Amino acid sequence: MNKIKIHFLGASGTVTGSKFYLETPERNIMVDCGMFQGLKELREMNWKQLPIDVSKIDMVLLTHGHLDHTGYLPRLVKEGFQGQIIGTAPTLAITTIILRDSAKINEEEAERANAEGFS
Repeated sequence: MNKIKIHFLGASGTVTGSKFYLETPERNIMVDCGMFQGLKELREMNWKQLPIDVSKIDMVLLTHGHLDHTGYLPRLVKEGFQGQIIGTAPTLAITTIILRDSAKINEEEAERANAEGFS
């Protein structure tokens, strides 16, 4: 009997950081790849390494383009993901805009934190 494993990596116990990893005999699929937002204790989870081998993910399926469903994509790639990213054309278009905007905001906040001495 073939088995499917489901890993709840985000949006479990909270409504942010949506990431669900499906291991199947044929493919390994991540449904959404969001970053945690909100309270500092949630945001700090974005810095933790995922408890899976990211290089084994064949594809990421995006349900929609909100940051809490797409914002972890750059980190996933940095950790070794090389598969496909799949979504509707509007989802992929808004994801591109949101990721670029988020990167700009994060850079500005980091500069301010460095200048003012906080984290």
